[in-house]
Amino acid sequence: MVGLITPCGFLEQDGIDKSVRNLEDLGLRVKLGKHVLARRGRYAGTVAQRLEDLHVMFADPQVNAVWAATGGSGGISLLPHIDYGLIRKHPKIFVGYSDVTCLHLAIHRQTRLVTFHGPVGISTFSDYSKQHLKAILMQPEKEYRMLMSDENRAKAETAIQFQIRTSRHGTATGRLTGGNLSLVAALSGTPYAAELQRHILFLEDIGEAPYRIDRMFNQLDLSQGFRKTAALLLGVFEKCEAPESESSLTLNETLDSHLNLLRIPAASGYSFGHIANQMTLPLGVTARLDTYEQTLTLLESAVL
Repeated sequence: MVGLITPCGFLEQDGIDKSVRNLEDLGLRVKLGKHVLARRGRYAGTVAQRLEDLHVMFADPQVNAVWAATGGSGGISLLPHIDYGLIRKHPKIFVGYSDVTCLHLAIHRQTRLVTFHGPVGISTFSDYSKQHLKAILMQPEKEYRMLMSDENRAKAETAIQFQIRTSRHGTATGRLTGGNLSLVAALSGTPYAAELQRHILFLEDIGEAPYRIDRMFNQLDLSQGFRKTAALLLGVFEKCEAPESESSLTLNETLDSHLNLLRIPAASGYSFGHIANQMTLPLGVTARLDTYEQTLTLLESAVL
């Protein structure tokens, strides 16, 4: 059984209904959090309400996985109040992306459990996304190789953000960490920050102007240093170009100003982000990136 919660932004009833249908289409039974329809401003209720649903689902012996129905904002407020001992005592699959990144990073730092950067409940569950979800969560193998989405390659012909661009070729092995760039940057210098050294750092974002992306990349580089990572892997950055009327670098020019300085494998346009066709990335699992073949291979099972 899957526990469906809204730890960040709010959803209306139709969003909850869509999330339930998506998970049931995967063959899962769904249990709703008590406060999934709560709302306080743009958040899914108070911090206390969102914490209660998170804790209850992890403690419930009938629940095997905890799934975020949506991202949004506000998840960072939960971090100092989470009972990490409870989560460590009741390890479960935890899935989501976007603002949920802060929960992934905090849970991994405080418990060392693997969590899963993958579609939220309300996402469009494409065949590509479902393929990787099922393979990684339900049919685990000791080694699992992920190719890029053919649909994303087709979109690259008209949408440059989908183009796979390699700044430095190579292969690299390391544990996966990362998620949404805004949240990874926001947690720099806190007890919940991503550990970059010898890790494959994956990043994506949506709706951020190039100058903001530049600032966040500089923040991460100044705080820990991209040169210490095993590789830097960027997904699809949707809606991140400045308006034509504005004087600005392009998204690619901004990314290149950082990636081209590196001596580690670095590429962008891989199949994850705020897109329909996205791979599932288990934080904390050892993986191998091969930019020549444009593959990411998990070198150990992410679930027992």
